[in-house]
Amino acid sequence: MPTESRGYLPALRFPALTRLYDPVVRLTSREGRFKELLVEQAAPAPGQRILDLGCGTGTLAIQVKRRQPAAEVVGLDADPQMLAKARAKAAEAGAELQLDEGFSTELPYEDGSFDRVLSTLFFHHLDAEPKRQTAREIARVLRKGGELHVADWGAPSDPVMAAAFLGIRLLDGFENTAENARGELPRIFEEAGLEQARQTYRLRTVLGTLAIYRSEKGG
Repeated sequence: MPTESRGYLPALRFPALTRLYDPVVRLTSREGRFKELLVEQAAPAPGQRILDLGCGTGTLAIQVKRRQPAAEVVGLDADPQMLAKARAKAAEAGAELQLDEGFSTELPYEDGSFDRVLSTLFFHHLDAEPKRQTAREIARVLRKGGELHVADWGAPSDPVMAAAFLGIRLLDGFENTAENARGELPRIFEEAGLEQARQTYRLRTVLGTLAIYRSEKGG
C-alpha cells in the first residue's frame, strides 16, 4: 500500500505475516460471500479490460477470470511477496492474468484503458490524501461508462459492529480508517470525478461491517 515515502505496508503490516493473509481474510471477513457479491455486481463481460487494484494474492482476479474467461484481467499491487503468491495461485488455477507491481497513486496505465476497476480491503489502508489520489487515478484510467466496484470496511451498522471494528482500527491506524468508519468512501469517489457513488450491500463480520460500493464514470 502506498505511503508518503513511496514504500508500502504489507497487508497484515508485517512481512512475516504475509503467508497468513489468505486464511486470515477467509476466516474473518466472509470473503467468499462479499467477493461473490462484488463480482456479480461488476458483471464482467467478454472483451472487457478489468483491473483488480491492490490485488494481493490474486484471489479476486482469479475469480473474475473464472467468471468471464473472455475478459482481460489485470492485477496491481505494491507488495512483491503478494504478487509472487498471486502468480503461483494463477498458474495453479490455469488463469491467465497480467500481474503488475506498482502504486495506486500513480497507476502505470493509459487514460481510459479499463472498463471496470475492482478493489477489496484496500482503501482502509490508505491515509486521507493517498485515498483521494487513488480515487483520481481510478477515474483517469476508467473509460467513459466504466465502473468502480469496491468492498471495504464501512460505517458500523450498530454498536456491536463498532466494537468489532476496533481490532482493524488498532492494526491499520485510527487515522487511516476514520473515513471508512464514517462511511465516506462514496463522497471521496465523487470528489475524484466519478458519479452515482453509493453503498449497495452491507455484511456483518467478526471484524466489523463490510460494505460494498459502486460508482461510474460519466459518458
